[in-house]
Amino acid sequence: MSASAVFILDLKGKPLISRNYKGDVSISEIDHFMPLLMLKEEECALTPLLSHGKVHFLWIKHSNLYLVATTMKNANASLVYSFLYKVVEVFTEYFKELEEESIRDNFVIVYELLDELMDFGFPQTTDSKILQEYITQQGNKLETAKSRVPSTVTNAVSWRSEGLKYKKNEVFIDVIESVNLLVNANGSVLLSEIMGSIKLKVFLSGMPELRLGLNDRVLFELTGRGKNKSVELEDVKFHQCVRLSRFDNDRTISFVPPDGDFELMSYRLNTQVKPLIWIESVIEKFSHSRVEIMVKGGKEYLMRAHFGLPSVENEELEGRPPISVRFEIPYFTVSGIQVRYMKIIEKSGYQALPWVRYITQSGDYQLRTH
Repeated sequence: MSASAVFILDLKGKPLISRNYKGDVSISEIDHFMPLLMLKEEECALTPLLSHGKVHFLWIKHSNLYLVATTMKNANASLVYSFLYKVVEVFTEYFKELEEESIRDNFVIVYELLDELMDFGFPQTTDSKILQEYITQQGNKLETAKSRVPSTVTNAVSWRSEGLKYKKNEVFIDVIESVNLLVNANGSVLLSEIMGSIKLKVFLSGMPELRLGLNDRVLFELTGRGKNKSVELEDVKFHQCVRLSRFDNDRTISFVPPDGDFELMSYRLNTQVKPLIWIESVIEKFSHSRVEIMVKGGKEYLMRAHFGLPSVENEELEGRPPISVRFEIPYFTVSGIQVRYMKIIEKSGYQALPWVRYITQSGDYQLRTH
């Protein structure tokens, strides 16, 4: 079972808009949500699921809004929370910023979207690109579009429209890795992990099938290639277009892609990473009103700064925050992941060009100081 009703509330708990999908939970039950939430906050016992009698509130907060789903059944909580976050994603695609003002300015479109996103408490069409085919932000287009339902809604491939044509068929692949790193003042790595994603920009005609090959360690072991130059991916998450059964069988990433930009997959590597950028800092206090800070980055840069301050007597009590580093390194992945091939198969037999770009960038990258 899923949600009975969905509400969007302001920060005071006043309903801005709601949709009752099943009618088994009274709309007035939402009046109990905000007092219950405030009570739990005061008791330091706030949870993402609140209950009042037989009614359960599953909620998230975004900007200055609360999105709340109600149910009286033993609902699939993971499904409900995934749906609420998907609502945020779709509304943001439509309105750029999701906040109280954007809801008030777009009541008609919000009602239309809530009708299409869920039916009788179960998620339905949640792909914003498909929804934008028949729910538009221009009133006159909205009227003419009501008479037809895009074929993509009833297709097996609901995330891609039929009949797409491009003069030049291309696929752009971005492999982006963010490095999270925490190093103590002695140079020891306390925490390190790599968060990766593979993003595609697709300009392909027709209904092509794509097959992506990576230097996946499990695949290499299955095919007897050993572990050399392979990467062991963890916490892999795929876009809905990927055929998961085939990936489970032979680790082939096979899919019919959406048109345009989308994230094909994300992954994590909980591995020991050597610091890509090293920074040393020395802080010297010469008097109650003068501090000298020397920052050295590798062998290339040296920064020395003098600060005249009213007083620095309480410096030891305040402590010294770690140095946060931001960087971007093109043509490089710290994990060593590689796109081995991208096969594009389409019944018309056209030739398409795949382009691959690698980027390593800083995530939460911090170095503690002496």
